[in-house]
Amino acid sequence: MDRFIQRSRPSHSDESPRKRPRLDEVKDSDDENPDSTPTSGNEDNDDSVHFLSVFRGHTSEEHAPGDEVDGGEPSTPQTAFEGSLPAVATDKEAIRKYEAMRASQASQVSQASQEEAHDPSARVENRQWVRGKSSIYVDAFNLALDTVLEDELHLFDAKEKCVLERWRALSYEAQYLYVRLFLRKTALWHRIERLGYHSDISDMPLAIATLLESRPLPCEDGVHPDEDAHQDSQSWELGETFRFGDDSESCIKTIEEATSLLSLDELRSLAKEARVQGKNKADLTKAFCRASAQQSGLLAVGLRRSSTNDSTESGGSPANQDSNRNTHFLTKILATTGPLIRLAEPVFKLFERVHLVFYRSTEWTEKSLTTIILAKMAKRNYPEYIACRSNIFLSRRHLVEFELSMRKEFEVDQVLEFNGPPGEEGFRKILDVFQSIAPRWRELIREECQREQHVYEFGEGGYLRRFNAGHAFTRIAHKAAHALGRLHSYKEEHDLLTELLLQRLFHPARRGSWYQRKALLEERYMWEADPDPVSGDPEVRKKHWQRIAVTTCETALEDRDCHLIYHYDLQKRLLKLEKRLRVPRRLQHDFGHVKLREPDEHTVRGVQVVRDNPDANGRASRGPSTKTVWLDELGDPGEDGQPLHVSVEDMCLSYYRSQGWKGYHSEGGILRTLFAYLFFDVLFVYIPNVFQTPFQTCPLDLHTDAFYPARASQINHRLVEIGNGDAERILREVHEREHERRTCVVGLNWDFDIEDLAEMVTCFDGGALAAVCKVMAQEYKARGGGVPDLILWRAGNGSPANGNSDGHQNEKVMFAEVKSANDRLSDTQRLWINVLTGAGVRVALCNAVAREVRPAS
Repeated sequence: MDRFIQRSRPSHSDESPRKRPRLDEVKDSDDENPDSTPTSGNEDNDDSVHFLSVFRGHTSEEHAPGDEVDGGEPSTPQTAFEGSLPAVATDKEAIRKYEAMRASQASQVSQASQEEAHDPSARVENRQWVRGKSSIYVDAFNLALDTVLEDELHLFDAKEKCVLERWRALSYEAQYLYVRLFLRKTALWHRIERLGYHSDISDMPLAIATLLESRPLPCEDGVHPDEDAHQDSQSWELGETFRFGDDSESCIKTIEEATSLLSLDELRSLAKEARVQGKNKADLTKAFCRASAQQSGLLAVGLRRSSTNDSTESGGSPANQDSNRNTHFLTKILATTGPLIRLAEPVFKLFERVHLVFYRSTEWTEKSLTTIILAKMAKRNYPEYIACRSNIFLSRRHLVEFELSMRKEFEVDQVLEFNGPPGEEGFRKILDVFQSIAPRWRELIREECQREQHVYEFGEGGYLRRFNAGHAFTRIAHKAAHALGRLHSYKEEHDLLTELLLQRLFHPARRGSWYQRKALLEERYMWEADPDPVSGDPEVRKKHWQRIAVTTCETALEDRDCHLIYHYDLQKRLLKLEKRLRVPRRLQHDFGHVKLREPDEHTVRGVQVVRDNPDANGRASRGPSTKTVWLDELGDPGEDGQPLHVSVEDMCLSYYRSQGWKGYHSEGGILRTLFAYLFFDVLFVYIPNVFQTPFQTCPLDLHTDAFYPARASQINHRLVEIGNGDAERILREVHEREHERRTCVVGLNWDFDIEDLAEMVTCFDGGALAAVCKVMAQEYKARGGGVPDLILWRAGNGSPANGNSDGHQNEKVMFAEVKSANDRLSDTQRLWINVLTGAGVRVALCNAVAREVRPAS
């Protein structure tokens, strides 16, 4: 969850919200239970905004299926900027080198001026001054601010511009402190004595005083011209004055907030004085606050402690005694913590807005700030393209409404993603959110249709729509349709799916799943849910809706925005419905040319090496591990003449090589490299808004559902060329032009031998290679994982070295998924197997079986 969506105060609940796996709403065509929640390979691949966590700097656990490589760790969410930049080191050592370089540059400039002045003391003084004036975090923060103010100043009102100008006037040390706190848990208070940063801030009290200083803001006459229709959209506002930071003395007024600032030991000491008990910090906090509230209640009804002669003790009225008690403990807590500081919310929200505009995303992190600076430093060669930073928000009103849409989207995600299963109450809350935005959603769709027809050119609308509130509202509608299904409101769900399919602008990648679900409802439920049935006979009603389901499947298969991965399920449902309706065979559809065949089953036997792993008590044990080690008996031996220890994939690769195949163990790497070669020109064709910097390795929309529609003409033309057998020519042309420079392009690994790649694409059937490339173009992000482990090809009349034949000599390309004991296919792997077999590519499941198990020597 992004910080500008909800700036939470510390929670006192017994446990933090539990995050459960994302609900995937795309129904499988053969799912008999409408209330089940099957997985999908494309659930959130097309979302421009994912909410990471309540506080910036926490790693999100939320990933779209397919965003991780099978068997590996989930990838860290990135902004579109980070995804388009080359891989650069962003660790502490890289940052240290950058800051040393900046300090050296500043020192050289300073030294030149000092030599002119012949002042040795000034030279020493300035050298010390430079060391604390070079921070990559401040540089990146100011780069974002300066870029936005230069290009998109119209998105800010007079008060906000004043705040940003006052920021420019701050000292370096004040800016450094603010930026470092900005990257922390900014809703929390920070103890000043524990801040650190002594190597960069020489005068911490002065830096803190600068941030806490109250500054006046100009008075605005009337409402901003873009705000009149959406005055309530913004959740924060600047007053007559502002401060960059808040201090604890003036802001902490309640016992509950104050107790959250204490450590467990400090809280126990305070609880002992207040005579309250608890097992942990949460219990102690609750007990302390409860005791304070109970004391307040007793005093409010006149029950208070009396002396032995029944005279009331001094202390004034009950309210004063209650106040004195709270003030006592509040003062004691603040004395324990010492002075505290946090960032002031309105200014913090303003800077978050600046970073939203700069990064075109809410997913930016500390790494985002450093990556863009380090990428500038990297000595890389980038493709030639037209870079032009453009305005993605037409006006301030559009920006504010976009932020509102994300807050609404977060409300829905909070119900689905946190605190366990949503239940009926949760689903009804989702419907309430949808009902609150439905009129505006429909209005935005109409407005966007007008822009698409009369304003947008060169396919620019696809990417810009991701920053339209309608994009987030459409995702809410998608979630609302799922909620309706779980509540068995099938008629309302069907109507909403129909409405979603009538618009073609927002979330086009979801159209396949919408068609699938709509056809399922028509086949199974609408004959009962229809309020205006065509007949009183149930069988007549069933056949009526089954015929409508047939039409839905046909429409889906003809829809250019229905992605290829959905075609097989739709074709299967269509054939089943035609048989059920007894359609004459001559009128039935025939999908025999894309009929899936089961993967071949291969068994490779080898020698497994088991390492002794110490258990928790230090004893040797042979526990299971995710990575097994095998002897490569068929491969080249090591220097000692003995078989090498290799992974199970490499052992199987040696087996296939002994059968006359060539190949790589690369999983998705080889397909990404081929895609980069074959679509190099398409990747860097001019599309407005997607090339914002001169050091990108891909357009900003590559990992979104806007990439394919914006270049449909160029992509389809290239697919035809590939289908006609021109893949080798395209590949060699790009290699000859770019290899010497080793141009940085997303997914392209220059270490693959060009002759191997050329031989491989000639072994591919042109239509099969085009089908694989089309899936990559439609869903580049989601299809990064799940590709079979091995890609194999056999050029010419290659025959096995041992003379054995596997009966498929006429098939020149094969993918093999390697599985050892207890391995299972993931959903993304099954999807890729369906894509490959549907394109006519041979796929094998290679089962590695240990004929012998040896201990590691």
